[in-house]
Amino acid sequence: MGESVEPVDGRRIPVTIITGFAGSGKTTLILNLLPQLRAENPGYKLALIKNEIGDLNVDTQLAAAAEMTGSRELLGDCICCTNIGQIEDALATLDKECQPDRIIIETSGSAEPLKLVLEVNRISKATGRYELDGIVSVIDAENWGGYANTSYTAKLQAKQTDLIVINKWESLDERAFDLFLDKLGDLDVDTPQTKSDKGWISKELLFGFDPKMARSWMTDHGHGHAHDHKHGHTSEMECLSVTLTSTDPDASVDLSKLETLLKSAPKDEVYRIKAVLYSTTPPKATDGAGVNGEKPGRARYILNWSFGRWTWSHDDITDSGAPVVRMSIFTAQYESNKWMKRIESGQYVAVAHARDDTAESTLEVRRVQ
Repeated sequence: MGESVEPVDGRRIPVTIITGFAGSGKTTLILNLLPQLRAENPGYKLALIKNEIGDLNVDTQLAAAAEMTGSRELLGDCICCTNIGQIEDALATLDKECQPDRIIIETSGSAEPLKLVLEVNRISKATGRYELDGIVSVIDAENWGGYANTSYTAKLQAKQTDLIVINKWESLDERAFDLFLDKLGDLDVDTPQTKSDKGWISKELLFGFDPKMARSWMTDHGHGHAHDHKHGHTSEMECLSVTLTSTDPDASVDLSKLETLLKSAPKDEVYRIKAVLYSTTPPKATDGAGVNGEKPGRARYILNWSFGRWTWSHDDITDSGAPVVRMSIFTAQYESNKWMKRIESGQYVAVAHARDDTAESTLEVRRVQ
């Protein structure tokens, strides 16, 4: 197996899996992410591992033309079968040659997501270099009826995923779209769903927290939301900006309350939670794992919550003037008002009991999208 590059900052490379039948629009979705990433960070490095049945991959050439940092082809067989063992080599090669900030794995139309997820998780634990950030399934609404009834894989791709992106729905009239939703409902899956805008989806929905794309957000002391949402696309997502401040320069967040939010937020209502916060107690990930590089005492931590799973990383930067918590909560449409009221109540985001009883804290929650 290839050797991965040791992380210099204790952070892992996020890996996003995008699956879906041939022609569903996976590559278009990926290429539409590039301008968003470059607009926020011109030097951002996105790499691609693409699997396709056969020996010719036109889509990877398209990705290269769009200035993808690097790409690896796994051709000939389905990635979840004979090619599964090649994933570690492909990740390591991209890591060594490109030092990417994120890697996308685009599967063939016949891939079963769960097998790939298990392999990525195994590699993550073995190397300590990568982390699975999300699994997305792209569905072609216009042609869904042609393969949904006969394909067991279609059901697996819809069920073994974090998010279903409905693509190519714009040409359907209201009745045809309702029939599509009925057929999708026949799969009996409770996976969150969202519609793309001609193959465009916000990176905030597909990607969890990424320091390379959010450094200004992490260091901004204002109460504004640093992400630029002036993209001209209809959004299937709403966003709350949460800021918790305290007059006590040594204040820290109440982790027990925050963990209640992380454990209870339904993934069909809350898609992503990204936060930078101060805590005197090292937090724990979904599986109970600690934080790489954690230090005793008050420290700054970065939270990446994605569809019910979450990870933490330690940040060496400390700033006594920074808020105790800066958080973005991305919800499904029409869900943000409900979650705004819950956050404002203080049941999820609050300052831990401080030694200074005279200190005052302020919780501000605003809808920014």
